Amino acid sequence: MVTTAQDLLAAQSARLAALDPELPPEFPLPTGEPLMARLDTGEPVAGLVLCSDNPPGSVRRLWQAATAVELFPLVGEQPRRGMDAVLAACRQWISARGIPEADSSCAVVWPSRDVQATRALLEHGFVPLSCLAVRAPSPPEDTELSGTVNVRRAGPADVDAVVDLGLVELDYAALVGGSTNRPDAARLKRAAATVRLHAGDPVWLAERGGEAIGVAECGWVDGPLSTGGNRLRPGTWGYVNCVSVRENARGAGVGQRLMAEAHAEFARAGVTGCFLYYNPPNPLSSVFWPRQGYRPLWTTWEVRPATALR
Repeated sequence: MVTTAQDLLAAQSARLAALDPELPPEFPLPTGEPLMARLDTGEPVAGLVLCSDNPPGSVRRLWQAATAVELFPLVGEQPRRGMDAVLAACRQWISARGIPEADSSCAVVWPSRDVQATRALLEHGFVPLSCLAVRAPSPPEDTELSGTVNVRRAGPADVDAVVDLGLVELDYAALVGGSTNRPDAARLKRAAATVRLHAGDPVWLAERGGEAIGVAECGWVDGPLSTGGNRLRPGTWGYVNCVSVRENARGAGVGQRLMAEAHAEFARAGVTGCFLYYNPPNPLSSVFWPRQGYRPLWTTWEVRPATALR
């Protein structure tokens, strides 16, 4: 499979680079179980499959199923027919491996502009649950807030407010995307926020009358060296991990002001760009993030349970 995979990857990378210049020049394949398939014309296509178990207490269970299958298709210059053939092979792989129906998923992360492949994914039962979106590093224009709202940098003493607002976002995201509010979500969120705040990561709070009404949790990623950064062009990127505004404070420009602070700091640092993940089915984020200058680069397509793959 090595020669076939390398040839398919080279052809696929060249085709995708022509579709979207923001994609990284190369994408290293993970170590996984190989899949082979053929088009009706006999041409070979392939894929790699990874199966991960996310046990109780794992932070990844907040956005992944307990059993998560991820497919890396290698379809060369045949995005629709090739994707169709590889997905059919993956369906057989899931059946043969006895992947459980309960709390399982199958995901394909694919360049958002490759709409030929989109058709095949839809026909096999996948839905677009998440987008990795990118933005140029220039800061936005200054934003005025209605009312008396103060935005400040958060510190370790603000962990309760940061966690509480993060759980507000998780509750909403669990209704419209792939997130799941597990019983241990508060503990996991607190552990992550404590590390982030003590490390001095860029986190901002919006307050009104002494009450925290919004948060922007951000950080830095050195793509492609960091986890999650291998789908970005090389360089240092500003990362927006979570933005949450209380329901009774939405629509007043709080989120926009929080992002003005974040984008200004990213620009001062000379980042290559900014990126984040949002849920296309989310009626708030699907409007808010394009207005902030973000556009989809990679889309995560999922089918839950994994056994529902058609």
